[in-house]
Amino acid sequence: MCGAPFHSTAFHFLQRQPKSMESHYIQRYHTHNPTHNQCSSAVLTHINAPVHLVWSLVRRFDRPQRYKPFVSRCVVRGDGLGIGSLREVDVKSGLPATTSTERLELLDDEEHILGVKIVGGDHRLRNYSSIITVHPEVIDGRPGTLVIESFVVDVPEGNTKEETCFFVHSLINCNLKSLADVSLRMAVLQDEVEPIHQCQV
Repeated sequence: MCGAPFHSTAFHFLQRQPKSMESHYIQRYHTHNPTHNQCSSAVLTHINAPVHLVWSLVRRFDRPQRYKPFVSRCVVRGDGLGIGSLREVDVKSGLPATTSTERLELLDDEEHILGVKIVGGDHRLRNYSSIITVHPEVIDGRPGTLVIESFVVDVPEGNTKEETCFFVHSLINCNLKSLADVSLRMAVLQDEVEPIHQCQV
């Protein structure tokens, strides 16, 4: 697996978003109601790139391979970005999966929210649903982005809730690490990492 074990924030970017705001975002956008045989959690990370660049990657339900390292191929049914659209994802070797069929549940360009549900495929993530939100913030005087991804999923037979959550955390950590890398490269290429200057009174 890619990256280090899960921590309360997935990666160690300098934090500038108050904890109260993080809690507010989670309570507002990331409420799941897991049953007794499901686990649910959220992963947070801070990215040194403007929110519009990060969102331009996250929102592309039809092109998850732009930043998700384990996706080798994606074929979309429907218009690609309409609610209810399906995507057939081929998974690279190294994971206990080969394919995944996923449905777009929510796409909100104003609030920057993407909701996806896995509805089929060759894997163990049954009844998996995720929500990812992106929020503007300032990191060391530069435009940055707080990303929160939450999920709920069945606990497979033979596994514990802790094992299942750890596995999903690891996958999300890898995806968010890659999202941060790609977003930062885009920001550098577009010269969008200049400091935010405070107005002088």
